[in-house]
Amino acid sequence: MESKYSFLEAKSKLEALCAYQERCQFEMDNKLYLWGFLPEQRDQLIADLITNNFINEQRFAEAYVSGKFRIKRWGRIKIKSHLKQKHISEYSINKGLKEIDLNEYWETLLHLADKKKTELSNKKGDVWDQKAKTYRFLQSKGYENDLICDAIKEVFPAKKC
Repeated sequence: MESKYSFLEAKSKLEALCAYQERCQFEMDNKLYLWGFLPEQRDQLIADLITNNFINEQRFAEAYVSGKFRIKRWGRIKIKSHLKQKHISEYSINKGLKEIDLNEYWETLLHLADKKKTELSNKKGDVWDQKAKTYRFLQSKGYENDLICDAIKEVFPAKKC
């Protein structure tokens, strides 16, 4: 299979991609595979990117965690799962997750629960249905079950989780 780019063109394009946005080794390897490079060439290009600090797994994990939490409001479970899919090490994942401020995490969880409660209060259904839907919504966002339960107790006062 013929490569889409020459070795030097690919190196230049990958450096530009990494300079524009944090990337991980897995993403760059997939891109090189799609461009038709052989495994030895892919390894050589990725090694060069790592040597020149265009790719840094820990820096990627921290940027990924920050973006997914602050912009998409994902919980730690979902963020961790997606980082594992990108073959990021457990060490880097944990370092990245430590960047999340616990108070901000709790406030975000409460905000999402309250927003969902308000959205559901306009529809038919009893409080139990609203709590169940809120619970499932927060689970889908990747929050921990015990924190979800505490948030629901706070948002739906005097009701059991």
